[in-house]
Amino acid sequence: MTQATPRSRAIGDLVAIVPAGGVGSRLWPLSQPHRPKFLLDLLGTGSTLIQDTVTRLSELTDEVYIVTGARHADAVAEQVPTVPAERLIAEPSPRDSMAAIALAAAVVEHRRGPSVVGSFAADHVITEAEAFAEAVATAVEAARTGMIVTIGIEPTEPSSAFGYIRQGEPLAGVEGALQVVAFTEKPDAATAQTMLADGGYVWNAGMFVVRTDVLLGHLERLQPAIAAGARALAAAWDGPDRAEALERIWPTLTRIAIDHAIAEPVALEGGVAVVPASLGWHDIGDYDSLASMLTPSDDGVIAIGCAAPVGLVRSTGALVVGGTRPVAIVGLDDAVVVETDEALLVTTRQAAQAVKDAGAAVARD
Repeated sequence: MTQATPRSRAIGDLVAIVPAGGVGSRLWPLSQPHRPKFLLDLLGTGSTLIQDTVTRLSELTDEVYIVTGARHADAVAEQVPTVPAERLIAEPSPRDSMAAIALAAAVVEHRRGPSVVGSFAADHVITEAEAFAEAVATAVEAARTGMIVTIGIEPTEPSSAFGYIRQGEPLAGVEGALQVVAFTEKPDAATAQTMLADGGYVWNAGMFVVRTDVLLGHLERLQPAIAAGARALAAAWDGPDRAEALERIWPTLTRIAIDHAIAEPVALEGGVAVVPASLGWHDIGDYDSLASMLTPSDDGVIAIGCAAPVGLVRSTGALVVGGTRPVAIVGLDDAVVVETDEALLVTTRQAAQAVKDAGAAVARD
């Protein structure tokens, strides 16, 4: 296994790709189409999720690319000025993760030849930096052999919020990597409990490491339109024809996630490996997961960016975000109150998943 050292975690030939997309609708009204969650300081640390992601990856490589929507490109550039403009790829419309990653990989390959790239979401939280560096180093080692490699999160609970990866035999020649038997969609609670008891499964965190030629080669077989489109766009990217090529080609690319496009079918062929790891990984997908990451005060309140007091009466636990006025919660356990200049949300942690429909409900009314 390639080990990162305490003084330098650099992994020589890695190029990092950060897909920065998705609205995060379960975090409405904080996260909205014009202000997605990766641009937010959700944990109140003074840095946004994408800033933390780029900082973490910059310890591993000097080359970080970001793929984001055109409407967010200026905000991303402002938040992460260490990423030069030529490595900020603006997609004119959402086409899901496969098109975004394929375009970035094709641009990397066009500029520097076949390379090992790693795709890491802009909005995940990872608290164990050393463990992350070691897992990525192992994944790069496995990717050099021609495998698609994913970093799987060792589960801490029988969650039905994530997809699962079934692990197989150790990957020959790469300590710490295993063959992937199959990917499993988000299970129900009972199935998740069975998977956890089995011990042969890890969470699918959507992190992939692969050689660009391997990635594009699989796409040529499985999603030829995406492969051809990405290569054509890459050929035009650094020239005067970029805008015309984007307008002509981008809308024709199949809208599909990388998991469905190549990871799942290639796993059935024996071409995918997994590096299981405990990274202190969190996908802050809703207000329940956000609250679980924060420490409440002695009276049970988690307050983020509140300018006025929060009080509980015959209530236990509360998450209050952005309150400009005093907030009193009476007779309601695990309440969630979120105030922005645009909207007010009142819910509970138990109903956190249903928040995804709140924005549409208000818009209808």
